[in-house]
Amino acid sequence: MQKILNYINGNYCDPISGDWLDNYNPSNGEVYAHIANSNINDVNAAYKAARNAFPAWSNTPIEERSRILLKIASLIEKNMLDLATAEAKDNGKPLSLALAVDIPRASSNFRFFAHAITQFSSEAHESVGLGSMNFTLRQPIGVVGCISPWNLPLYLFTWKIAPAMAAGNTVVAKPSEVTPMTASLLGDICSEAGLPKGVLNIVHGDGPTAGQAIVEHPHIKAISFTGGTKTGEHLARTAAPMFKKLSLELGGKNPNLIFADCDYDTMLAVTVKSSFANQGQICLCGSRIFIERPLFERFKKDFVTKVSKLKVGDPFDAESDLGALVSKPHLEKVQSYIRLAEEEGGTILYGGQAVTVNGLENGYFLQPTVIEVFDDQCRVNQEEIFGPVVTLMPFDTEEEALKMANGVRYGLSATVWTNDLNRTMRVSKQLEAGIVWVNTWLNRDLRTPFGGVKDSGVGREGGFEALRFFTEAKNVCIKYE
Repeated sequence: MQKILNYINGNYCDPISGDWLDNYNPSNGEVYAHIANSNINDVNAAYKAARNAFPAWSNTPIEERSRILLKIASLIEKNMLDLATAEAKDNGKPLSLALAVDIPRASSNFRFFAHAITQFSSEAHESVGLGSMNFTLRQPIGVVGCISPWNLPLYLFTWKIAPAMAAGNTVVAKPSEVTPMTASLLGDICSEAGLPKGVLNIVHGDGPTAGQAIVEHPHIKAISFTGGTKTGEHLARTAAPMFKKLSLELGGKNPNLIFADCDYDTMLAVTVKSSFANQGQICLCGSRIFIERPLFERFKKDFVTKVSKLKVGDPFDAESDLGALVSKPHLEKVQSYIRLAEEEGGTILYGGQAVTVNGLENGYFLQPTVIEVFDDQCRVNQEEIFGPVVTLMPFDTEEEALKMANGVRYGLSATVWTNDLNRTMRVSKQLEAGIVWVNTWLNRDLRTPFGGVKDSGVGREGGFEALRFFTEAKNVCIKYE
């Protein structure tokens, strides 16, 4: 049985307690590895390694930090197939998706921030007449904590640690205990790239124990977290009284507004993708689809037809469009919402049933599910399901569409389909979301700020926003004659 070890001070090591967690393959429901079940003692060891590495790393020339990060990016590309295979097995997503999106993006994260740190600059202000000059230093914080989720394991793990290290910090990081494999493999890549020992430390374990130990550690000065809103609330209650810097990327219940003047064929194809990519387990998926009434019946018919042709199957089958959901508890949660939709008066237009895959009969497979609802305040329209489930509702006016789109506690992203420039500007400004895509979806430029409003989080990631988060601004004022 394979063991997933902690990576501390450049070395793999067993958990100090000797305790292990089971790691499941979502495609067959079988335990295929054991995960280090870390606690405060492992976190303390990781912190000490990071603390000892910080003085040298923070004073390493930017060009050298950049070179090492670029080497990591290249090694991720070199090991693309191995990493994608591990991701598909560990997460249940199609291998084709991991090869096309997850692992390339992990490499891009390192490459982007390796370049971005060389362009990151501060400001100077001359006080003419007062005989003084002010300039701003952007200094690394110290030891920071990064906690990433299970839906895009290496993709989002690197999205946090790359800017943290680029800015000169050292890191104690915890990947999700549900999908720890690719983060574990990253340790070897970092060592091969010449990353100094202690700059990156990876501690495995569950959130309430290992994650909590990172968040409440008195000397870990900043926390970057991606995960559920309830967990984010708990994390904030712990960290805020300790005056830690916080970046929280939390849940979403994203609206997809389809106006009758859209490019219909493009919209239809992209909407299928934005609904069910990664089994709907992306915080940016458009899970609430609102369609202008003249288009509603046509869209409903065509959308269901396209969804019915999606193949749910073995992640390693090149023809599979959807793989397995990440875990049995998550599958059961999603199924409970499908039952709830019917109880609330919704109509299941397609899907809703578990899928049995030949040779993988115990896997966590579920049909993509389309539900017509008649009240935008129903629970399946208000609560994050985070699975292959979308709802459809018609609207008559732009104002009605905006009211329904904004009528949830979340505000991460939104998608708008229209060829009316005036409407594009009006709606984009009024949508309560951190990201608005018009006539596209998941079209990401890594230079742009990423994050949400309301219960979707606090702060922004991406580009210079991430480098600002992982540094402290210090003003220096010099008086001269």
